[in-house]
Amino acid sequence: MSGTLKTSLLNYPFELVAPMAAIGSVLLLPLGPLLIPRTYIWFLLVYFTLFLYTQVSHVFKFYLTASKIKGNIRAWNQRSVVEEEKTSMSKPHERVNDQDLDDMETSLQLYEENHFIHAFIVPNYAEPEALLRDTIKRLANHKNAQTNYVIILAMEASELNYELKADSLTEYFKDSFLSFIVTAHPADIPGETRGKGSNVAFAARHGCAQMMQQGIDRRRVILTVSDSDSSIPELYTKEVEKSFTQAEDPYFLLFAPPIFFSRNSFEVPAAVRMTDITWSAMVMSSLSNGRGLSFPCSTYSLSMVLAERVGYWDTDADAVGEDMHMMLKCFFKTDGLARCCPIFVPINLTNVQTNGYLSNMHARFVQAKRHYNGVADLAYTLRNSFGVKDNVNVFASKKSMYASPNFWLDKLIICIKVMEAHLIPVTSGWLMFAAVPLMQFILFPPASITVFVPAEQNPILTSEFYANLWNTVRIITVFLPFPLFGTLAVYEVLHRTIDRELYHKADTRTWRNMFDYISLPVAAWAFMTIPSTIACIKRLYKSNSEYIVAEKFFDEE
Repeated sequence: MSGTLKTSLLNYPFELVAPMAAIGSVLLLPLGPLLIPRTYIWFLLVYFTLFLYTQVSHVFKFYLTASKIKGNIRAWNQRSVVEEEKTSMSKPHERVNDQDLDDMETSLQLYEENHFIHAFIVPNYAEPEALLRDTIKRLANHKNAQTNYVIILAMEASELNYELKADSLTEYFKDSFLSFIVTAHPADIPGETRGKGSNVAFAARHGCAQMMQQGIDRRRVILTVSDSDSSIPELYTKEVEKSFTQAEDPYFLLFAPPIFFSRNSFEVPAAVRMTDITWSAMVMSSLSNGRGLSFPCSTYSLSMVLAERVGYWDTDADAVGEDMHMMLKCFFKTDGLARCCPIFVPINLTNVQTNGYLSNMHARFVQAKRHYNGVADLAYTLRNSFGVKDNVNVFASKKSMYASPNFWLDKLIICIKVMEAHLIPVTSGWLMFAAVPLMQFILFPPASITVFVPAEQNPILTSEFYANLWNTVRIITVFLPFPLFGTLAVYEVLHRTIDRELYHKADTRTWRNMFDYISLPVAAWAFMTIPSTIACIKRLYKSNSEYIVAEKFFDEE
């Protein structure tokens, strides 16, 4: 047996974790009360207790993130006011207090560094040209765009007439940036899985090579992966520069901002809106992590040095969730030294939008299935933490001299976080909604003709201990939704702050949007439980999914 085949067989059990979790959570609903009622009661008690604990923890973390976001926005706005006052006070007819001027200059100093080159990778496939133009135009409006920004427009060669779109955008922005690079990712590279990750990998390699030819020092380059609809404020790049400058070793950091949906949120169904709000809140809560073991989502940054160190982005089927996967790859390839540095500046994204209510719901369902295909990262994480490394995948570049002193502890934490991200959606929907009612029905049927478990075999009737245990389980389930309510309460205040103070929007969420919450059960099942279950079960046969992008309208006016 060859070494590669032997290694694959040894690692195969990790591939079964996700599908078994999905299948097991469904089968336990009827079989648990019938076959193993005592064990099942203990299982539900432990599961619901841990779930409640993690959700309460997320509420507090989300509150910390929200506070830091609001603080950053208000500090940025205050600096803008100070800069205006500094300019007006410098007029000849006005007297300026030297101490006041020094304080103003100090407050602005961290935001006036022009040393870094920001290369924005914008992967896209069949996206509206107007949407791409708007996304890039927002970057062109930044203060140092002409001297310090490089756009890498990552096109797909399989898109019909992509050259026309690329040429149009190149002409439109020819004088707006330091450089405007267009790459075309081929569709037939052996071993690749088509998607955002493979496009980003191709664009990063070729874009970085062109920057090197232009004489740009790789140590100055910060790569930012942007979605085609990402509205990136100037404050984000300034906060990345500040964090990069202040870090002990910035070449081991990925910079991750929170995501935010408000560009077209009032033009989509409430269930779509609430799904993205919940998704946004989960991403935000994960950023407040003291060990830096969290994950970017959609838009994030890292140095060219780190990208080269780990061999850029992976392009195989395990890397379909390119944002989380890149953090995991950096973590394992640097022996635990890589960390995620939160940047508390929200990136505004667009909700999936199509013509018609049902069409829009279906488009969001398709997007959810694609997102949850990132469950491939679970096997990747377990394999790299506890499995046998495949010789062909051993990192060939120069590795760090020293691993993280707590590498094993960090690997355990990473595994728990990845399992939480991918197994909670696929199990909680089934267990939270159906476990208690179905067990109540099976053990205490409404009619004697439907008795499934004889009274003498019913542990709740024959044991006071298990009766109390079952009552405890039912009480805990009553409190399970409360952390979500707390999260949404914090979010409502945060959403208004971001809209009004960062994006200066007149229209934002109001009390009328409280009715959106009625759609939460539909959103949870349609866009979380069902698509995550499908994605987990698909891991049994690893089919190649069609390259489909989320449909989005965009009115350039």
